Amino acid sequence: MILLKDCFRVVRPRYGAGPAAGSVGDDLSGVDVLIDGNRIAKIGKALPVPAGACKVVDASRHVVMPGLVNTHHHFYQTLTRNVPAVQDAKLFDWLVYLYEVWKGIDEEAVYWSSMLAMAELAKTGCALSTDHHYLYPRSFTGDLPGIQFKAAADIGLRFAPTRGSMSRSKKDGGLPPDSVVQDEDEILAQSEEALRKYHNAAPDAMRKVALAPCSPFSVSEKSMRDAADLARRYGARLHTHLAETNDEDDFCVQMYGRRPLKVMEDCGFVGKDVWYAHGIHFNDDELDYLARTGTGVAHCPSSNMRLGSGICRVREMLDRGVNVGLAVDGSASNDASDMLGEARQALLLQRVRYGSGGVTAREVLGVATIGGARILGYDDAGSMEPGALADVALFDVMKLEYAGALSDPAAALLFSGYNHGVDHLVVNGEMVVENGRLVGVDEDRIRDEANRCAKSLYKKAGIEAAW
Repeated sequence: MILLKDCFRVVRPRYGAGPAAGSVGDDLSGVDVLIDGNRIAKIGKALPVPAGACKVVDASRHVVMPGLVNTHHHFYQTLTRNVPAVQDAKLFDWLVYLYEVWKGIDEEAVYWSSMLAMAELAKTGCALSTDHHYLYPRSFTGDLPGIQFKAAADIGLRFAPTRGSMSRSKKDGGLPPDSVVQDEDEILAQSEEALRKYHNAAPDAMRKVALAPCSPFSVSEKSMRDAADLARRYGARLHTHLAETNDEDDFCVQMYGRRPLKVMEDCGFVGKDVWYAHGIHFNDDELDYLARTGTGVAHCPSSNMRLGSGICRVREMLDRGVNVGLAVDGSASNDASDMLGEARQALLLQRVRYGSGGVTAREVLGVATIGGARILGYDDAGSMEPGALADVALFDVMKLEYAGALSDPAAALLFSGYNHGVDHLVVNGEMVVENGRLVGVDEDRIRDEANRCAKSLYKKAGIEAAW
């Protein structure tokens, strides 16, 4: 058991638009939070310390809130951040260049990139994450999902990755080289193996698996349909990139004679068990369709800005009832896996498009917690209520960077602060971060091994590393 004593502020996010997103009045001050097993057991004033083994944490300096939820990422890309040749490239050019680097990924690169990505996520308040790994070099012989699940267990994160795929290479009109795509039968067989071996449909599962053909320009319509049928046989979810760039729209119109969302509709790749990454370029009718079908969107503000892809219409999505989650996206298109920082970006970017009231801090907190948990299939995550999963982040707001901002401590996490590090993070009732440091793993080793793997990737690609 863990007892969080005398919490400065317990934030209870609500999901929705406007008043439905909650207010300062939903927060609690000076209460204790008792975690028993993997659930929040009690929230109240002056809770007694239970008999037996119980860790007591002084939370009098902390905003206590649900662990953040990351709904889209590419862990392997942590090894190719800040590459000079594509610092200013748009998405398609960026991909073409980096595929030549990524095709050298091996088992060590998968493990240490996953460790690095999840370490950063955990240290910035994320308790639950997915990953979209769609690149399978022919030289890769290991159990890729198994390697990632080992990394998640080593860090302590709740992990719901996707089994991604690509079948269309350059010779078929796609972007990647032949060496990193698979044929459709191979994709289907390995996807079913991942579901059978690792997917856990339980509401408190530490691991789930979704299926995620990379994008409409990376696979055939048949692959999309096959993935949808297979996932639904196993009660798993579906994911893909969609409506990220104007180039993608043009590709789909030329290749399929339809816009990207219509392609997805025709493939049965819509519904409450589906979410898309980015979703920038949907028109009004398409937004209405997303709301009507319950299809979700992973909002990736930093990546969208970094690549100049556009601004997702989150304000209008929330107003229509579209389910929206927050995501950092691949570290090579963001250059960080900073989950709290991503929430701040989401707040500010919507105001660039919609004005000073574009979205509120409370709406963003709901998107970053409950919205993301719903998208990944965890109805019991993302909240601070008795019975909810014990995924809890504690941010110390009695620091220099929050001075003068404590009239609304929850909003202060987004409006103020320059250090987005969490003080403590509990996942599934276990301490994952304590006093700002990961528990049970060597952060210095993660750094060193990740740098070593990155250098090796560059060398394989004929690029001289600068360190």
